[in-house]
Amino acid sequence: MNDRLQLPPLVTDLSLPYRLKTAAGKAAGLVLLMHGVGSNETSLAGFLGLLPDDVAVALVRFPIEMAPGAYSAFTVNFTASGPVIDADAAEASRQTLAGFVAELQARTGIDPARTLVAGFSQGGIMSAGLALTRPDTVAGFAILSGRILPEIAPHMATPAQLAHLDALILHGEQDDRLPVTWAERSASLLQQLGVRFEHKRYTARHEITLDMAHDFVGWVTRRLASAAA
Repeated sequence: MNDRLQLPPLVTDLSLPYRLKTAAGKAAGLVLLMHGVGSNETSLAGFLGLLPDDVAVALVRFPIEMAPGAYSAFTVNFTASGPVIDADAAEASRQTLAGFVAELQARTGIDPARTLVAGFSQGGIMSAGLALTRPDTVAGFAILSGRILPEIAPHMATPAQLAHLDALILHGEQDDRLPVTWAERSASLLQQLGVRFEHKRYTARHEITLDMAHDFVGWVTRRLASAAA
């Protein structure tokens, strides 16, 4: 999902750096896309040509620089017993993201009822973390080959506060970085919380396939059409 042609310029005057493709005409909504660990915002630029023209799309860069062109929201080590994260950094990034979303909504004039957050791997983790702890900021979230951090449990909103959310879980059955069992755990948690969600699995590894991309775009289109209605 990398398209380096005609990338919007990098903007650095808000809490997080981002590239914004503005909507054509009146904006139907705002979609924030977040990258995986060790990548950057351009890795999801391929979505710019797939999402509807009337949707504003922000490619967001995480705050921690790991190397030139490589960023993360928190460090993670993949062990035999599962991922081990820097929980303090994850929490700081969650709070920064919440502030950034509010700043970008104020700048674009697009309200939370028409805002969706999504991302690949760590980007999906942060999208879920924001939506489930600050549901006042968004209308829905999508996890593409990611998971929901158990560490957000103390900050989780109530089922009543989460009732308006819609979620999407897309995951490859051959994912060797975050096994598909993480998607199953996410689905189970959302069911317990009463959050509406769609859950799809693919013949894929830790990646975004074209089928996954089209299913994500379809979900965005339906969700924003519902918001407009």
